[in-house]
Amino acid sequence: MADLVQYEQRADGVVTLTLDDPKTRNALTGSTMVDELLAAFARIERDPTVRVLVIAAAGKVFSSGGNVNDMQRQIGPDVGGTALRQEYRHGIQRLPLALHALEVPTIAAVNGPAIGAGCDLACMCDVRIAAEEASFAESFVKLGIVPGDGGAWFLPRLIGMARAAEMSFTGDPIDARTAAEWGLVSRVVPAAELLPAAHALAGRIAVNSPDAVRLTKRLLRESQHSRLDTLLELSAAYQSLAHKTPAHAEAVQDFVARRAARKV
Repeated sequence: MADLVQYEQRADGVVTLTLDDPKTRNALTGSTMVDELLAAFARIERDPTVRVLVIAAAGKVFSSGGNVNDMQRQIGPDVGGTALRQEYRHGIQRLPLALHALEVPTIAAVNGPAIGAGCDLACMCDVRIAAEEASFAESFVKLGIVPGDGGAWFLPRLIGMARAAEMSFTGDPIDARTAAEWGLVSRVVPAAELLPAAHALAGRIAVNSPDAVRLTKRLLRESQHSRLDTLLELSAAYQSLAHKTPAHAEAVQDFVARRAARKV
């Protein structure tokens, strides 16, 4: 069986994971997709040479979300409510926990429709770049279900409660331009420029101190639920670590040398 997630690492430490399941339009459930993504995340966490992760997709759809064929099984009499709860807890709900906890910055390169759980997968990343053909739909209500993968946590933090409610209650898609206006994506580019733009941004991140970038990401995460005084204490602790890294020492020495050269 072919892998549903393709793993590629560049010399600059940028890893690209490509969703590649054309028969389901990159559905996240009803296959090994989640397990393969989790294995890739674990591999990234173990590899100190990785500096940035880009999540992309093959084909014209970023992800169709949940596999409707698998939903037919779930509504059958052989699957009870308790068993379904455990399926979510030990299935797709592992994905937001692992991706949100990943130390390296993450970029979603959204090439086309990101539907339901596919929309939420993009929202789990730190940054989103969209092709002009991209669209986003928090479409669970269209199938009579709720966001079971953490979308109700991620989406309001990105676009605000009112707009998240509009998307979630109607299930209607928004296009790439609207997503940019609402702050869901950082930029919109022509399809041919999507991966180059994502890799260019990843490269701009990758040139910085990996320790400082990872600690900064952790501070941003903690700031979402911490008091200011608590975050300041954590910032002081992280800063004490950052000051002792070789990258910081090298950056300070380079700055001093350049300033001295300008005075000559």
